[in-house]
Amino acid sequence: MHLSKPRVDVGLNTNNLDAMLAFWQGEMGVPFDHVLPIRRGQKQHRHDLLGSVLKINHFESPLPHAAPAGYAEVLIARPGQREIRVARDPEGTAVALVPPGTLGIQQVGIKLKVRDLEAHKRFYREGLGLNEAAHAHGATFQAGETMILLEESDDAPADAGFQGAGFRYITFQVFKCDVEHAQILKHGGREAMAPTTLGTTARISMVRDPDGNWIEISQRASITGSLE
Repeated sequence: MHLSKPRVDVGLNTNNLDAMLAFWQGEMGVPFDHVLPIRRGQKQHRHDLLGSVLKINHFESPLPHAAPAGYAEVLIARPGQREIRVARDPEGTAVALVPPGTLGIQQVGIKLKVRDLEAHKRFYREGLGLNEAAHAHGATFQAGETMILLEESDDAPADAGFQGAGFRYITFQVFKCDVEHAQILKHGGREAMAPTTLGTTARISMVRDPDGNWIEISQRASITGSLE
């Protein structure tokens, strides 16, 4: 995968905006950037997560009750942090502030629970084209500065849903959405949304991993300079 930005973005869903903003901005100290209207009844509150974008998607209509996706934890490397501190946001996502270098994380780590570790290793290696890094257990893949930690777990989802509260998807920023989308499908990824252009802003697609977790592939004009 040819990344146009060497970091992975994090997508959260909520009906409980005030509590989520108080947690992420106040308790976790993640700076607010701006609000992006997505569609009627949905606004995305974007935050700077050490160069990754933390996307808190606020829905006015009640979100359906749904089992959690496999995305289980966000680990944030914070200079000066001497010990690991773990909390949970109002939607149940675990958030850990860690000393830089913990589990190889210098920026952000994303923990993903999976049913079949070997199947996910093939998907991340061949479909997403990421390099595997050393890890004491499970597997770790590096996407620029962001580390993705795979952990085999009995409670990983069999068919993760996109709707529902909590941590629901990650985003890779790339130079060519269509090329990367086709490569992922060629190597076992499932199509959730074919590449589509959003005005002059971005060309995006959605794919799903072996457990159904959602991954956004985004070619953003502000980064690549073109949507062609």
